[in-house]
Amino acid sequence: MKPQETVPTSLPGAVRASIADSLAAVDAELARRYPGDPGTRQPVHTVYVPADLLTATTVREWGDQALAALDRHAPDADSFAAVLGLPDDLAEPVHTRVRAKLEREPVEDLRIDFEDGYGPRPDVEEDAAAARAASLLAAACAEGSAPPYAGIRMKCMEAAVRDRGIRTLDIFLTGLMAAGGLPDGLVLTLPKVTYAEQVTAMVRLCEEFEKARGLAPGRIGFEIQIETTQAILGSDGRATVARMIDAAEGRATGLHYGTFDYSASCGVGAAHQSMDHPVADHAKAVMQVAAAGTGVRLSDGSTNVLPVGPTGRVHDAWRLHHRLVRRSLARAYYQGWDMHPGHLPTRYAAVYAFYREGLEAAAERLAAYVDRTATGTGIADEPATAKALSGHLVRGLDCGALDRAEVERLTGLGRAELDALAGRAPAAS
Repeated sequence: MKPQETVPTSLPGAVRASIADSLAAVDAELARRYPGDPGTRQPVHTVYVPADLLTATTVREWGDQALAALDRHAPDADSFAAVLGLPDDLAEPVHTRVRAKLEREPVEDLRIDFEDGYGPRPDVEEDAAAARAASLLAAACAEGSAPPYAGIRMKCMEAAVRDRGIRTLDIFLTGLMAAGGLPDGLVLTLPKVTYAEQVTAMVRLCEEFEKARGLAPGRIGFEIQIETTQAILGSDGRATVARMIDAAEGRATGLHYGTFDYSASCGVGAAHQSMDHPVADHAKAVMQVAAAGTGVRLSDGSTNVLPVGPTGRVHDAWRLHHRLVRRSLARAYYQGWDMHPGHLPTRYAAVYAFYREGLEAAAERLAAYVDRTATGTGIADEPATAKALSGHLVRGLDCGALDRAEVERLTGLGRAELDALAGRAPAAS
């Protein structure tokens, strides 16, 4: 081997070492605050069900009701595509996959609601509901019928309901522990957060429960629901949501936008409260920048226009929901809330069309990047774009929009290689 030539330099090695020492604290801070994607599946939606309405068959009932809505209002691929404006080449694959999803896994993330959807109840009634929720979820996990993610939305940390929220959380978690332990897909939602100190209080609750039950530190995480103006912009002019992520000390798993509470707090009239209102776009843009690189996922809100009634009204509601979901996806909000079984067909139709329509172009660009050539694509992609392209394909695989075989055929890459390019752990589900 030819010896390496020595090239002249002017700076002594001590300078590099000194700079490294001076930036060591910054390096550690960057690693702590911005660990990147957690490398796990993100659900495409969250279904909210009031705690008193939860049964052992709720998830299956949602799937059956969604299938019944399809059968009644769009019984075949062509009619469903015509309602939503899907291109001809996507009509059959989207319709087929939507039906299969509703039969196999209609709900990806279930939130048992003890807040607005449940309301104030006598303590004895909410105690019983919290214990029952834990029992039902534990049983579903044991028999394999639970959604991949599930948990509760407790009442918030405001003084009027704080003790009740804490007690409900304690009863629910204690019930799960008694039934065999916390499930892997456990998700907790803290609503109506206005100050970072409320997040700190939630962290303390998690820490104390972990100590009381001998759990590993950091085992319990939670979502922060952004429903107030104070959560976006503090009285000091700073982005409060960034402080909340920091206050969570690594436990924050998501930021969920609350469409109607936030809109109302901005003075938006009821007729104009929507996921695409300018105040919503501003709040979600701030959330997006604050969460970037932290590993905290984003979720959009919901529409309150339900697909019920005669076919014409259902079609109008479906078109609205489909458009809003598509809009969120294009803005990198890959999750949202669904409030009614009739929303499931259009949730999955929008998601599946989004991932399938760009499949071949994304696969071609990614394959060209891996081969270190732009031949055939006309685009010279950089590592950040390759990460986005592989992330797009991985999310499509996770939700059932894409199949491993077709992605591997188009890209020449297996799932482990895609995960690596996307910045995920190879064993991600």
